[in-house]
Amino acid sequence: MPEPKKIPMRQCLGCRTMKPKKELIRVVHTPEGAVLLDTKGRANGRGAYVCRDAECLKKAIKSRAIARAFSTQIPEEIYENLQLQLENE
Repeated sequence: MPEPKKIPMRQCLGCRTMKPKKELIRVVHTPEGAVLLDTKGRANGRGAYVCRDAECLKKAIKSRAIARAFSTQIPEEIYENLQLQLENE
């Protein structure tokens, strides 16, 4: 009997809970240095995950979890763009 498919789990940077990858939005740091939301989950670069909830994104920004995940400084305008992208999602 074949084993059931394993569901990939990821941790939200805001609330720190483990959730199935499909329920989260990927934040990607591209090789060019841009930080953006990757709704398809296929963009090149290092990924980190956040719930589809504005509060989780705010927590991740406040605790600088996104900057730590990518080991880089992230300008405020990029955080504002991420929040706008999430609201328009």
